[in-house]
This record gives sequence, C-alpha cells and structure tokens, in this order.
Amino acid sequence: QGCSWRSYLTTRLFGSRSVVGCVKASGKSGLPRKTAPARSLELQSSGRGRFLLEHAAPFSAFLTDSFGRQHNYLRISLTEKCNLRCQYCMPEEGVQLTPKSELLTAQEIISLARLFVKEGVEKIRLTGGEPLIRPDVVDIVGQLYKLEGLKTIAVTTNGINLARLLPRLKEAGLNAINISLDTLVPAKFEFIVRRKGFHKVMEGIHKATELGYRPVKVNCVVMRGFNEDELLGFVDFTKDLPVDVRFIEYMPFDGNRWNFKKMVSYKEMLDTIKQRWPELEKLPCEASSTAKSYKVPHFQGQISFITSMSEHFCGSCNRLRITADGNLKVCLFGNSEVSLRDHLRSGASEEELVQIIGAAVGRKKKQHAGMFNISQMKNRPMILIGG
Repeated sequence: QGCSWRSYLTTRLFGSRSVVGCVKASGKSGLPRKTAPARSLELQSSGRGRFLLEHAAPFSAFLTDSFGRQHNYLRISLTEKCNLRCQYCMPEEGVQLTPKSELLTAQEIISLARLFVKEGVEKIRLTGGEPLIRPDVVDIVGQLYKLEGLKTIAVTTNGINLARLLPRLKEAGLNAINISLDTLVPAKFEFIVRRKGFHKVMEGIHKATELGYRPVKVNCVVMRGFNEDELLGFVDFTKDLPVDVRFIEYMPFDGNRWNFKKMVSYKEMLDTIKQRWPELEKLPCEASSTAKSYKVPHFQGQISFITSMSEHFCGSCNRLRITADGNLKVCLFGNSEVSLRDHLRSGASEEELVQIIGAAVGRKKKQHAGMFNISQMKNRPMILIGG
C-alpha cells in the first residue's frame, strides 16, 4: 500500500506478462492518471506492447488483469438472505448468515460502486441472496443512478417481490432485469425452491414486459431429473413474450450436491430444441457475453445458453463480484477473496483501495479449474456469493 500509483502501474505493466491497461484520461476520480507521454520505451519495443498501446481503449490499469481482460462489469450482493430455498443455491440445512454489522451498509456499497465506476465499470448488477428483500434497495438503485459513467443498473431476482417493487425501481433508474424461474409447473416450482410463489414470479415477468423492459431475461438452471423435460416449454414461452430464456448449466457450489450426471450440457439442450425447431437461428453476441443466443423465427423472444461448465468463457470474462459482507471475488469459481469492507472501515484512502483492488485483479487466473476440479473445491454456497 505504500508504493506510489506510478510504481504500482509499472509493476503491473512489466510483470511476467506484459500487458497494458490504459487509465481513463477523464481524471474524474481525482486519482493520478497515466497519460500517453509516459509510455515506456520497453513496452513500445515489443510488437505485442505496441499493439496494445495502439488499440487499448482508455481504461483503468487497475481493472485490467495480466491477460488483458478489462473488467467493466461489477456484481454486488446486497444480502445473504432469501425468501426461497432453491436446491442448487442453498444447502438444505441452510447457511450461517453473516451478522448484520459485518454486512456492507448502503453508504459503503455506494462508496465502493463510485470507486469502481471511476475506474471504468459501466454496468452494475445487484444480486443476493434476494436483493429485493433489502428494505433500502430502491434507494440504493437511485444512488447508483447518479454515478456519472454508469450505463446499466441491473438486478437478478427470484421475482417474488418484483411486481410490487418494479414501478419504484424503474423510476429510481433500474434498466435491466433477470428473473430466476426453473419450471413452468407450479407444483414442481414448490419442489425445487421449497416454497410457494410461482404465480408471483409469473406476475413479475409480465409486469416487467408491461413496463417496457426489453428483453426480460429469465434464468433457468437446467438439472437432469428435475426440469430438462421442460426445455421445449420454455422455448414456447418466448413465442408471445419479449423474454430471453437463459438455460444455465448446473454448476457446483458448496452444499448443492452437484454431480456430473445432473448436468445437462449446452449441446444436449441445443440438440433437443433443434429437433423441434430445426429453423432455430443463431444470434450475434458481444465479445464479453456469457451467453450463446438463438431465436425461433417469428417468436417475440429468444433463448440463450450459459455454458459455464462445458464451454467456459474465461478468456473474455469482464466481471468482478463483491459479496454482501464486502469481499471482492475476481472469479465466480475461485475461493480467494479480499475484504474491501475491512480496508474501507479501517480508513483506507481511495488510492489505497484502488491498489488493493488492482492487486487482486492482477492475480486473476487465466481460466477456472474445470468441471471436476471445481466440484472438489471449497467455495461459498451460491447464496453467499451472489451469482
């Protein structure tokens, strides 16, 4: 923490893997910024270095890892609590919740968000637990909306409270929604989530479409023996609604009893759907997208596949995560964390926080460990990460 921003940046640029992450030139944050005249002759002398200097977008070096990935997407968990008990997310016996005093306050969330946005984050997603059970969620969205440079404020929700809160959330500035729904059968819904509420989730989906959200993303975790028989029903769900049903490969997290046999791969799902709709069209996607998207011609909505297990997208990962208790996770499947809360509460300066964040990002690995190794790793339950 005692090193200057310039020496830290030099270390990041000329470490074992030479990579440049040009710092934004706007200077909004008041932090020192790297300008073009300071480019090193050593970096310019290598072909790779010249290419990076010529093509890199203005972006914080502290949010650029040693493989050149720029992290402009931050996921913040607002709470560890949830009003459902989904089998793939929370262990059946529940989880030990962090004491409220150790969770990030609204002010701390906004302070960290402001810092990340100044460094180049353009999208923030609020997760949980269930973010919409936090009493101050509307106020948090409103405060985030005021951050200059932030383009997207999104939420991932189970949908139980969505219809009731969405008008206020939209007015506060929420402009993207993901709703979790793993079945279209009410009785099966209760079995998977161990609670009632199917009709409230459906009401939330329809309310989101009524209020003009396009598309409304519907997250469906596909598990063999649970809901793989509903793939065609979910595709048909996109016929008359502007929704993007996202089929997510079942992933291992602490306590969710994952095993390889329960996972339905992207290719298996796609083959099943193409047998019914051979005219299925592949859609273009952004470089950093985690989804492979398709559309049945003339359907209002579309479908996507999140292939975290069978075809990882680590090479284009642009995401960072902050847990509800203030820990920074640079990889969803990694078990290393850095407590930003502790540094924030001990009075760390903005520059010190940026250096701590940059060091964590710099340690991010090229890719996750693969299906088998991930299943053996000790990691938080999904509910304590925030997805």
